Formats: sequence, C-alpha cells, structure tokens
Amino acid sequence: MPTTLYAFIMLLAGIAVPLLAALNAALGVRLGSPIAAASVLFTVAFLFGLVVLLITGPSPILGVVTVPKHLLLGGVLIAFYVLSITFIAPRFGVGNAVFFVLLGQLVSAALIDQFGLFGNPVSPLSFTRASGIALMAAGVFVTQQA
Repeated sequence: MPTTLYAFIMLLAGIAVPLLAALNAALGVRLGSPIAAASVLFTVAFLFGLVVLLITGPSPILGVVTVPKHLLLGGVLIAFYVLSITFIAPRFGVGNAVFFVLLGQLVSAALIDQFGLFGNPVSPLSFTRASGIALMAAGVFVTQQA
C-alpha cells in the first residue's frame, strides 16, 4: 500500500475517535450506565471483526494461545479507553477528553518510537519532535482556558 493510503486510513481513524467518544458517551447516558454502553460497543466490535475475519479467509487466530501474553494487553487498554471516554466525555466534554487522549497518544508514541518498543523501528526523540509535543501540550492548556 502506498504511504498516502496509510495516511488517509489513519486520518479516518483519527476522525473516528471523537465520533466514537460522542456516540458511546450518548449511549452510556441513554442506557444509564457507561459500562453497559462499553459492553454493547465491544459486542458490536467483536461481531464486526468476526464478519471481517470470515470474509477475508482463513486466519491463524488459534495461534493466539502461543503468543506472549503481554501482547494481549491491547484488549485491556482498549477497554480502559472506551470505559474512560464513555464515562468522562459527558462530564468533561468530548473535545476536552479527546484533547487529553491525543496528548497521551503523542507522548506514548514518542516513547515507543524512541526505544523501538514491541518490535517497532527506533526513531529517536529529536528536538523537533519534542517541540511538537510541547506545542501540543500548550494547545491543550490553551483550550482549557476558554
């Protein structure tokens, strides 16, 4: 796949994050329970993923029993994200919640790249990258002042 297509897909994924937050927060309010809303979301996501898995052909999914267990932590992390955004967005605002999520993503991504964690290529934290993260943090601070 060309780099442009990767960038476009990730742009769409980025657009989806605030939509997910707003939709699931509204579902949590409507259901009266952020945990129920998160459970519904995970059920729909599981079914969608299963359909895509079946459509795309055979998969080595049974190999999951042999992978290092820390690689399964992603499931816990996505549950933490969905539960926290579903609970906090209606109280703090979707924009505020997503701004802090984005800041956390930038810091975490910089650390993963810096140390090449989880088999990713090493990309040292340059002055330019650190400046960008600091600028983002300043932007988050400014948005909280309004």
